[in-house]
Amino acid sequence: MKRVYLDHIATTPLHSQALETMLPYLRENFGNPQSLHSPGQEALSALEQAREKVAELIHASPSEIIFTSTGSESNNFALKGLALAQRGRGEHLVVSAIEHQSVLHSVKSLEKWGFSTTLVPVDNKGLVDPEEVRKALRKDTILVSIMLASSEVGTVEPVAEIAKICRSQNVLFHTDAVAAVGNIPVDVKELEIDSLSLAGDQFYGPKGSAALFLKKGTRIFPFIEGGIQEGGRRAGTENVAGIVGLGKAAEIAKREMEARQKKIRPLRDRLIEGLLQKVEHVILTGHEEKRLPHHASFCIEFIEGEAMLLNLDMKGVAASSGSACTSRALKASHVLLAMGISHALAQGSLVFSLIEENEAADIDYLLEIFPPIIDRLRKMSPLYTKYLEERKK
Repeated sequence: MKRVYLDHIATTPLHSQALETMLPYLRENFGNPQSLHSPGQEALSALEQAREKVAELIHASPSEIIFTSTGSESNNFALKGLALAQRGRGEHLVVSAIEHQSVLHSVKSLEKWGFSTTLVPVDNKGLVDPEEVRKALRKDTILVSIMLASSEVGTVEPVAEIAKICRSQNVLFHTDAVAAVGNIPVDVKELEIDSLSLAGDQFYGPKGSAALFLKKGTRIFPFIEGGIQEGGRRAGTENVAGIVGLGKAAEIAKREMEARQKKIRPLRDRLIEGLLQKVEHVILTGHEEKRLPHHASFCIEFIEGEAMLLNLDMKGVAASSGSACTSRALKASHVLLAMGISHALAQGSLVFSLIEENEAADIDYLLEIFPPIIDRLRKMSPLYTKYLEERKK
């Protein structure tokens, strides 16, 4: 059976060069970077070289990179650490209604600690209006967090405009850029942001490798205490092999990003156009143009996403239905609901995400097997039966 993997927004394969770079630090070069002996200093040198490569990917300074384990950790670190460090100035936060759960759950925790939050709405394409952010700001607002791109619908947000508004009001701005970094150009200096989250498994790095960009001079409370690692802001023995792999993946992404986009974008468009032509009662979710180059997301009427995923898997195709962090929750996506999509339609969410290893034959295979799957599932759907009956009236 043909196997086609189209769920790279959940994770990408580890790049062979990243793996080769990691292996020595999983075997013979096992020193602790905090040790003063030669093996420890060798590990420290590798760690700092990786820091430079990650910094170069987003045009930051190496000293502005804090290594973490996941994008969710980076988001928790940013939201909680920045809010607590700025508490003397105020206790109000602003985030969008479509943020990742690691952001939304962080602000809920902060609310229990006395902070307040304003949720900014999005339009039916998943776009945040910068003016809505401006209207949400108060005298006691200390932090705004708006994602750079949505992993669920692929929409790329006007982060530069939002950051400019925040600067004008002396409010810190953080962006969850996990879905964006390594896939589209990201320049923290050009965006003029204060903090950014990224994760290596979105661009061929190892799982468990991530980072938080923190602009020089920005105060933040430590996330994990008990050691001097990462400038005392994240204690614990460093995951040297994972960090080295992240650095190598960042180096490759910076070099190959443009070529990757040229290969992937036509395949994505072929998938979108083909699916909309071959299957009735399907809507494209997210912005048509302002979207990640490797991302195609849809809502299929009258069918639940889980049923489609299982049937696709039986045909060898891996896809997703919403965020990987919530796909097993069996609930409608908060992102789609915030976009004004009905609860019933949101249950039919389907997301395909590509890398340059995907070929046109993969898309053609999907477009061949998908319509029969939908026909079969709709014949079993009471919602579709009801729709047909009402149409006859």
